[in-house]
Amino acid sequence: MTYTSVASLRRDFLYHATAGAGVIATGAAVWPLLNQMNPSADVRALTRIDVDISDLQLGTQLTVSWRGKPVFIRYRTEQEINASRSEDVSELPDTNPRNLNVTSDALASDENRSVQGHEQFLVMIGVCTHLGCVPLGDGAGDFGGWFCPCHGSHYDTAGRIRKGPAPENLHIPEISVSDDMVLTLG
Repeated sequence: MTYTSVASLRRDFLYHATAGAGVIATGAAVWPLLNQMNPSADVRALTRIDVDISDLQLGTQLTVSWRGKPVFIRYRTEQEINASRSEDVSELPDTNPRNLNVTSDALASDENRSVQGHEQFLVMIGVCTHLGCVPLGDGAGDFGGWFCPCHGSHYDTAGRIRKGPAPENLHIPEISVSDDMVLTLG
């Protein structure tokens, strides 16, 4: 080998070694910045909660906090279920069920908004879809469901918008119910 080729190999090695060290140093500097954007442990703990609904009485509502929002858990009476099922879904202002547990092309029928297998239970995020107020429950409003007094939005017994400025039905989170009546949100 000549002196020139040894110098060329040494130069190439130094270029690759310097580039590799630069990549490692950049990764070491950037990782803490990216890692700090992950949710904290207390936020991750609230992504899923369990609520025992076995003691909930017929015709009553339980409100729990999940992800910083109120969630209404309503144990509906036969009259509330019948009133909701008697409505023509095609005439509702919002025909989308807003339910993460059914397909997005489903209609906002009572069956697509209640808890599957436990249709007497209705679980909704209690935030008005107009400006984020918390509606009043227990038969409030013109349709026997929920009423947002801030701007006059009326929801029926299935949490569907019926009258007022709210553009969407109350949203339903991802839910499941165990055999011992423990509701899991998230």
